[in-house]
Parts: sequence; structure tokens; C-alpha cells
Amino acid sequence: MFVTDFRRDFYDVIQTERVLLFVASDVDALCACKILQALFQCDHVQYTLVPVSGWQELETSFLEHKDQFHYFVLINCGANVDLLDVLQPEEDRIFFICDTHRPVNVVNVYNDTQIKLLIKQDDDLEVPAYDDIFRDEDEDEDGEEKSDSESEGLEPSEKRTRLEESAMVMFDLAWVMTKDLNDMLWWAIVGLTDQWIQDKITQMKYVTDIGILQRHVSRHNHRNEDDDHSLSIDCMRIAFEYDLRLALYQHWSLYDSLCNTCYTSARLRLWSVQGQKRLQEFLADMGLPLKQVKQKFQAMDVSLKENLREILEESANKFGMKDMRVQTFSIHFGFKNKFLASDVVFATTSLLESIEKDASGTDNFIRALDSLSRSNLAQLYQGLELAKKQLRAIHQTVASCICTNLVISQGPFLYCYLMEGTPDVKLFSKPVSLGLLSRYLLQSFICSTKNKRCKLLPLVMAAPMSVEHGTMIMVGIPPETESSDKKNFFGRAFEKAAESTSSRTLHNHFDMSVIELKVEDRGKLLDALISLLS
Repeated sequence: MFVTDFRRDFYDVIQTERVLLFVASDVDALCACKILQALFQCDHVQYTLVPVSGWQELETSFLEHKDQFHYFVLINCGANVDLLDVLQPEEDRIFFICDTHRPVNVVNVYNDTQIKLLIKQDDDLEVPAYDDIFRDEDEDEDGEEKSDSESEGLEPSEKRTRLEESAMVMFDLAWVMTKDLNDMLWWAIVGLTDQWIQDKITQMKYVTDIGILQRHVSRHNHRNEDDDHSLSIDCMRIAFEYDLRLALYQHWSLYDSLCNTCYTSARLRLWSVQGQKRLQEFLADMGLPLKQVKQKFQAMDVSLKENLREILEESANKFGMKDMRVQTFSIHFGFKNKFLASDVVFATTSLLESIEKDASGTDNFIRALDSLSRSNLAQLYQGLELAKKQLRAIHQTVASCICTNLVISQGPFLYCYLMEGTPDVKLFSKPVSLGLLSRYLLQSFICSTKNKRCKLLPLVMAAPMSVEHGTMIMVGIPPETESSDKKNFFGRAFEKAAESTSSRTLHNHFDMSVIELKVEDRGKLLDALISLLS
């Protein structure tokens, strides 16, 4: 069931209990977790935190802990399957689910004893009537078909305007209880930015929520601008900014950022000789010397940096890049350390999906969680270095895929498969990194192709996962459209294609549009997917 009063029906209920927190491996979930941890610390709530990267880990961890806890909080996992069917808990176990994955499974909605959904119900969901779903088995065929599609879950409505990020929900709770702190506000901002970067929310939704957060930022950070000299070493200040849509540019060189940001690289078509020429023309148009552009941003002439945003935006317009500026927030820690929300998202994601030897998923989770604390800036800077490597690898892989025509039209969708042995291929055995690569590739392909029909297609991308187990990972992403709908139908399509071909697949990811499968089943699964979506 949907919880309407989060304070009364969630927080007040668990405040005197021992709670188990299951947290998924994504930045929005980590931010929601940090806010909840801060609230728990404030109220001396006893809890155990367990990171879970997929359904298998969730089931195993639940079995391990189910006898010690009665209350479970699930962050960014659990809403889009029939949870009680998956976990088979005792009847007195209660699950609070704060999850952005859609569609929400209707069985969870109509269970009013054990399942409590911490999901805002605005225009987000159209709930089918109880009788429409749980009807007799012997319905006529039309009835059956309808029942089947509806019982899968609640599809977000066309007119939806809000899809609450987990971190935003937790911050809202803190604010209602007047326990919200500036740190919590920053985590809510990072959580929202993560959902936007991962393309989980629309531009419209992002801008709307930025507006909501801006009011909180003014409330918490209303220090007089003349007081800058009073910034102490351990002080933090959040500010709203119109900044450049350039990844990590303040911690990199402007040149590297232009080359490795999806938006600029795709529109300048930097994988081609012609594109490199356009980049030189773009820099010349701005009047920026190469020597300045290629050194660290911090070391650039102050005179050049002063009006950089305006100059860059003006030239970008001439080169067909009309959305060069984005609304965002920055954070200052003391005098020296300044980060944009997107910097933190890239850094934390890279720590979460690090492929360093001997680092387990739990190690990565803890390092990523630590990087969100202002007491651990060294970890954040480490994440920034990993993020630069990741963005370089994505850019080079995209360039190679386009130059060697690896993106092929399969009829209803585009398809690209990274072969074993491709440089940096290990990076893309992780779901978020593969998703980032796929979106970067799709945007670049759209800018490079003259085929109008191909520009409207979704993309299925696959990469090797484990050579010893002969497995691969596959992700499906919706077409690049201007419409406000971010609906991804690949989860159900993958499931049906696997069923109809008896392919050996593993639907282990909380995001249903990511699957794992045996390499030798790739062909038949693809064929089934083509006929299913044609």
C-alpha cells in the first residue's frame, strides 16, 4: 500500500525498533541512505546497513537476517516485483520501500499489511482497480490479456509530472520533521542530479525539482555575500548556478572536458577528422589559445576564466549546441574545495563500479558512501580521477563503434555488441557504466547518421561479463525523443524473449532493462526480440 503520512506511518513506527536497511548500488540510493542515516543518528535509531547489487543478494541477505529484524527499509529496490513472492517472509515482517524503478508491481500496492510504499502518488501512477487485476482465471481471452498486462505493474501515465527520487523523498521527510541539515540538502541535490544524468527523469521534471530545492538552498545558505572572508576551513555552502554542460571541467582541462563530454563530443562529431577540425574552429571562435585550454582548468588565466561561461555559450550557439548551460548547484567546502553536483555523481558512480583488483562490491559501496561525506574529500578526489578514466574510455569506445560501423539496425531497434578484447571492455560489464556508454553512443550515432528512421530507434547494447562463465550483460535504452516520456519497455521484452526461446538469462538487476545471459544464447534471444518488437 502507499504510505500517505511518511512521518507518522513510517518514521514514528521504526524509531523505537531495530531496522535493517537494504540499499541498492546507485548514487540516488546512496544519497537517500546518507539522509536516513543522519536522521537515525539524530534519534538514536538502531539499524544495520546491507548493500545489495541485485535480486540474488537481496534474497540471500534477507534469509541471513530475517530472524533478527521485523522492520526492513528497501532503498531503490523492491517496488517493481511482487516482493512477498520473492522473499517469502513471515507474516509479521514489514517492508518499507522507497524505490524509483517503474512500473510499481500492483500486488505491492494492494497489500496493506506488510508492504508500505514510500512513493509520492502525485500524477505519477495510474492504479488499476482491484477487480480489474485480481479476476477469475477463466476469463475470456481479451480479459486475460488485459489482466496480464495490468498485473505486471503500474505504468506511469502519459501526463505524469513527478517521479520522486529516493533522496528527495528522504529529504522531504527530514524537512517535515524540521531535522533537515545542509548536508542532507546536498545529498538530495546529488540524488536528483544522478537521476537526471542516468536519464531516469525528464528535463522538465529535473527543472521543476531544481526549483523546489532552490528554495531550500536559499533557506539554508542565506549568508551575506560579503561574508566570504568568514568562510572557515570546515564550513560548507551550497549555491544555485547556471553552469556549463561539461563533465568535470573544473577538475580537468577544458580541452579534455570538451572531448569527453557526451553533449559536445556528439554534436561536434569528434570521432571524425572533420569533427576535430570543428573543435579547433570552435576554440578559435571563442578566442581561447590551445595552450590555455589544454592545461588544468585551475591554472588557466583568471582573465579567461572570468567570462568563460558567456563566451562558451555564445560560440556553442553558432555550432548548433543550444543547451550549453544547465541549472545546477555547487558546493564549497571551506576556501578551496568546490564541486558541482554532477562532479560528485560521476565520482561516486566510478567508485561504486570500480573494477580495481581485490575490491568487492561491498568495498566499493563503502568507498562510494564515504565519498559523499565532507570529512572524506580524499575519497571524492580519488573518485574524480576514476571518473575521468571512465569518460575517456566511453568516448574512445563510442568513437571506435561509430568508425567501424558497429551500430546496426535490426528493424525495430539499433544493436551494438562489444567484443571480448575491446579496450576497457571490463568497465562496461557494470550496469550503470554500460548504460552511460549506451546513451552516449545513441546520441553520437544520431548525430552521425543521415538515416531519419534510425534516429528514432531505441538501442540494445551488449558487452562481455564473465569470460570464465561465458556470460554477457545486455541493456536496452529508449529512443532519444523530445517527448516527456521516459518509459523503457525493454524489461518486459527481454523477459518474454527469454521465455519464448528458453534462453539462459538472469534477471538479477533492480533495473529490469538490464539482463545477463549466456553468450551462445545471444542469437536466438535477439531474433525473438526482433519479432516481438516488430
